Amino acid sequence: MIQFKALFIKEMKEALRDKRAMMVAMMMALMAPVMIFAMSKVLISKATEKPAVYVKIIGGEYAPKLIEHFKTTNLVSFDSVPEDKKDMWDERNITLTIPDTFAKDLSEGNVIDIIFSADHSDKAMMLPIRRIERAVRAFSLSIGYKRLMVRGIDVKLLQPLNLIEQDTAQPNSSPIMITMILGMYLLMTAFMSGLPLAIDSSAGERERNVLEMLLCQPVDTLKIVLAKLSSASAIAVLGVVLTLTLTTVAIGFVDLAKIGATFSLDVYIFTALLVLLVPICVLASAMQLFFAFQSKSFKEAQSTVTMIIMVPAIMPMALMMMDDRPKWFDWTPIVGQSLLIEDLLKGIPVGWGMIGFAGLVTLIISAAFVVATAKKLKSEKVVLALS
Repeated sequence: MIQFKALFIKEMKEALRDKRAMMVAMMMALMAPVMIFAMSKVLISKATEKPAVYVKIIGGEYAPKLIEHFKTTNLVSFDSVPEDKKDMWDERNITLTIPDTFAKDLSEGNVIDIIFSADHSDKAMMLPIRRIERAVRAFSLSIGYKRLMVRGIDVKLLQPLNLIEQDTAQPNSSPIMITMILGMYLLMTAFMSGLPLAIDSSAGERERNVLEMLLCQPVDTLKIVLAKLSSASAIAVLGVVLTLTLTTVAIGFVDLAKIGATFSLDVYIFTALLVLLVPICVLASAMQLFFAFQSKSFKEAQSTVTMIIMVPAIMPMALMMMDDRPKWFDWTPIVGQSLLIEDLLKGIPVGWGMIGFAGLVTLIISAAFVVATAKKLKSEKVVLALS
């Protein structure tokens, strides 16, 4: 125990001495609240505001009532675009062509073809396109209802069924984009915060010949790996705690009431998230140490270990594409924690048994990586980076 304590203190001193590595380690913790705050502001503004969409309307004089309907939904003619936005909307080139036979076809009950031209592949155009499509459909539907009423037909005949939707989701579930971003960021923070220390204490020490001198001492390789794992995991946990704390502060400045939602990280959710993420921090550090020792140089270790960061980003995205995922997925490392984090942030009750079991499976896999790394350090090929 005395040897492990001495090794752990040595690793922590070296970690804290490298200010640049600590800045990189805490980068995700500092960036996450800023990103979530900015994304929340954008999402709320899109949900609550309807900025003007400037459309090049050809033949607008033939359909004055349609143009008036557009104005009620803030769809404005291109002629009214401000000078500072003229170049942008001219480049977007949203065009609506109304035929000169509009009034005649309307009176005769014919189908009127209105040509809508826009770049549907441009992501920035998705919202304006949807607004224009909805406006045209609403105007078309209102004309159809009026035609039926003139003919003495009850418009209720067009809707024999009325679906009444009752949302049973918790209020925390409304800002779903926030929960998705925060969940992914927490997992990535657990993987990134301890990364600089894990690489430096493995491949870095080997290049500085510190590892060889350390292994010459009468110390078990398992204790050496555990000390390096503990220090890297401690930094990762610090990053996670900092992320949760700063996110709690940042969300307080976001007015979610505008979209009828609430979002808070109370003591229970904070504690549950921490219990879920601590085993992930241990697993991430164990994997990083294992693959860093397998590398031949410090640069190779950086390239190899950095790829591991993609794991917490890819797995949640893969889950979204799976309609019928196996039940055992809920208990696998990273995936299980990702699902439980999502439930916690949505306000769905999560049992401590599920949290504990997911953490236990993660720690068992971490232990396997630790044992494998300790065995590798008994090999001269690994210690001296021989091919």
